[in-house]
Amino acid sequence: MSVDAATLHAPTADILAARPSTLLMRGVCKTFSTGTVALTDVSLEVAAGDLVSVVGPSGCGKSTLLRLASGLDAVSGGTIQVNAAATSFVFQEPTLLEWRSAQKNVELIDELRGVPRAERRRRATEALELVGLTGFERQFPRQLSGGMRMRVSLARSLVAEPDLALFDEPFGALDEITRLRMQTELQRIFRLKQFAGLFITHSVSEAVYLSNRVLVMSGRPGRIVADIAIPWQYPRPPELRYQAEFAALTGQVSAALEGGHE
Repeated sequence: MSVDAATLHAPTADILAARPSTLLMRGVCKTFSTGTVALTDVSLEVAAGDLVSVVGPSGCGKSTLLRLASGLDAVSGGTIQVNAAATSFVFQEPTLLEWRSAQKNVELIDELRGVPRAERRRRATEALELVGLTGFERQFPRQLSGGMRMRVSLARSLVAEPDLALFDEPFGALDEITRLRMQTELQRIFRLKQFAGLFITHSVSEAVYLSNRVLVMSGRPGRIVADIAIPWQYPRPPELRYQAEFAALTGQVSAALEGGHE
């Protein structure tokens, strides 16, 4: 099926430039106590309504980048500015508590915040409905598929109502069919919530399909070697993945990735 290019134009550069930054990094460097230099001179900007993917070779510092953005680790040099009342972090694994139901796992953040029981139940129910898990509220993680467990993790992050959402390869362990479905699901949620998102992935195709920009990192020490705009509006139909324009962009990202690794 062909995709009508006229329906896929992205916002103009002037409109994108006018939005305030939610996450701003300038000249960020990170050196660990072992002496390993993970990142050097990384600068990037993510605004509300931006879903930015980061691709790069293993060990280049992609996950370190997220830890710095979330405040879980401190920079060795440069500056980070986060203009977000709430930040969520979706890890590579669902990290659910096995003794709590899906509903109770999603309620956990509000429970720790002291939100009244009725309110946190309402918010968790809405988040589970948003990720398509209505009817599975009482199921425990062991009773859910891998994709469903990741949906619970995503719902838990949405309860925080984040201005900034950080994703550390959340779909990497899923089978291909479930992964493609989760990409479509994340797009739908992103359109509704319009948070600023930074998404780490090893999949060039995933990065191009999900994002309005793809950042390409070099080998360690990681630095950004390309910032590639993706010129399609949301929602993006699944058949876009099979179009010549999509192949051309994945080729451009792959070439930048290969060049940055040399």
